[in-house]
Amino acid sequence: MEPPMDESVREAFRNDGAVLIEDCLDDAQLAQCREAFDWAVANPGPYVFQGLDGTKLQTHIDNANPLAKDRLDDLVSSLPLGRLFADLWGSEHVWYFAEEVFLKAGGKSGRGPWHQDTANLPWAGEHWGNAWISFQHIPKQNSLEIVRSSHRGIQYDGASFADPDDPTDPLYGDGTLPRLPNIDAERAVDPDAYDVISWEVDPGDVVVLHPRSLHGGAGVDAGCPDRHTLVLRFFGDDATFRPLPESNPRYARNGVLFAEEMAKLNAGDPFRSPIFRKVV
Repeated sequence: MEPPMDESVREAFRNDGAVLIEDCLDDAQLAQCREAFDWAVANPGPYVFQGLDGTKLQTHIDNANPLAKDRLDDLVSSLPLGRLFADLWGSEHVWYFAEEVFLKAGGKSGRGPWHQDTANLPWAGEHWGNAWISFQHIPKQNSLEIVRSSHRGIQYDGASFADPDDPTDPLYGDGTLPRLPNIDAERAVDPDAYDVISWEVDPGDVVVLHPRSLHGGAGVDAGCPDRHTLVLRFFGDDATFRPLPESNPRYARNGVLFAEEMAKLNAGDPFRSPIFRKVV
């Protein structure tokens, strides 16, 4: 029997949008996650991004790989994360959405741009959570960073990532959503411009994050040359469909992931589909 969750953990997630769960996964569960991560890197899906520097892979990002769906559906059913989110949210039911895979290597990769997942995913509601599982010791300065309480603030336009010199170049640009702030530039002038939280992370620890939070991964360097992270995404009873702006045809209304299933939902509908594995 697992010990009951401390109310302070629930409060931190509700108020801050993220919390560290120490020793969440045991060695066997972590090994299962590592096997899934390695398989995903070796078998990329249609949404993969790979950044190369010479002959050495520096960055690998993949998202909702259909080739990995069956094995990851089975994996999450054996992990304690569904029960964790049920307790964290107070949700009777929990479903697994999909994974995201991040690999940074070689001690050279810069930070991941600041963003909100909900800029390009049609999600609304309280019961959303990303479980960030890293396989190395990650110092705080190289860890995931979150703007505290931003999940309760403004929903910004996404980043197009089309202009490497402008991390705020908008995904939609139609005025529906306000443009992202240039958080790094503002922090360079005033380190206290944003209330940013992050944690030193050990294998077995899990950072849980509401995907509407402004967040981004810090870079890797000589002191932390590699960061391999498997992100597993979940939703609960208070999760609803929120149509995306129509101005970018790639993301219009339904987003890219499971777009055919999303097209069946209307604004405010409970976020449900038989394609998502129910874990609690």
